[in-house]
Amino acid sequence: MGYVAIKGGGRAIEGSHAAVEALRAAEGEAGTPLSLSTIENQLRLLTSRVLSEGGLYHPRLAALAIKQFQGDTLEAAFALRAYRSTKPRLLETPVQDTSRMRLIRRISSAFKGIPGGQLLGPTYDYALRLMRLDLADESSEAFRAVARRFMQGVPDTALPDSFPKVVDALRAEGLLPPLAPRTQEAFDITREPLVFPVPRSAALATMARAETGSLLAIAYSNMRGYGDVHPTIAELRVGYLPVMLPHPVTGEPVEAGEALITECEVVAMYEGNNSDGPPVFTLGCGACFGHNEVKAISMAILDRALQKGMRDGPRNPSEDPEFVLLHVDGVDSMGFASHYKMPHYVTFQSDMDRLRTTQSKAKASAKGVLA
Repeated sequence: MGYVAIKGGGRAIEGSHAAVEALRAAEGEAGTPLSLSTIENQLRLLTSRVLSEGGLYHPRLAALAIKQFQGDTLEAAFALRAYRSTKPRLLETPVQDTSRMRLIRRISSAFKGIPGGQLLGPTYDYALRLMRLDLADESSEAFRAVARRFMQGVPDTALPDSFPKVVDALRAEGLLPPLAPRTQEAFDITREPLVFPVPRSAALATMARAETGSLLAIAYSNMRGYGDVHPTIAELRVGYLPVMLPHPVTGEPVEAGEALITECEVVAMYEGNNSDGPPVFTLGCGACFGHNEVKAISMAILDRALQKGMRDGPRNPSEDPEFVLLHVDGVDSMGFASHYKMPHYVTFQSDMDRLRTTQSKAKASAKGVLA
């Protein structure tokens, strides 16, 4: 493509930066700058989305990116990824065990009673979607009283440190296939390009930092009929996952911290034949940083669809690994859409020249026919 470099526009660019900063502070001297703690806690779901799409678990930096780019999740995720790329990789974690999560929410739509019980936790699922006009003029005292009221109603009984996985019960009953042994290292999408066909680990890693809306749209196409994955959520869990790292001296795994993640495991229609053994349910998995249930559910549905497409050949867009994995990354998509804002003077001048020439020939041809 014939792009044209911008020259001599330094003062205009500086003015553009000043204008966007001025809009951020449009309230003037009466305004109060948002603190990173305020963004991280009061806009926690927005922070979770940027954490996930940025591919870096650092809530404070995610809040900073949200503040810097005025709530634009794509730009904030872009900045977070760019920051991550400047940091050295010290080591790789071993496989983490999500059954050890310290849960704040855990539900199943497959069973009413699950081992350990349902834990509704923080969610808007059971609330009316009505505007709370009282929040428009919320006082500082009323805001602080919210947490106090909640803590007064918390029972003294402590929650268990961990809960059993629902899929483990299904697997023990022979309704799910046994866990396959790991035969290869996980694909590193930050170091290796996607060259198709790709392993399942590459698909999961790509979707884990994909743009939430993109995943939802393609998963929705499958649910709507351009596919046949009609899942039941075996378990959806949100909680803090202990991050285990090898001790630098002993090599023994030690807990280095914890990360808030959302995990979803969906059960789909059973498959199987005589050579594979008895029929069993199929399983799709999704997991991402932060509290983002829609993304984890969409990812689990697409994981199941992609497994089917890689085995039998894709029959729908949501079963095609190339279609899905090359179109769900928000930073990539934003970059390609935004590049059209660059000067295309040379190419468009060429387009106009060709069109004018074609019009002239068409007019000359028409005159010849009339003569």
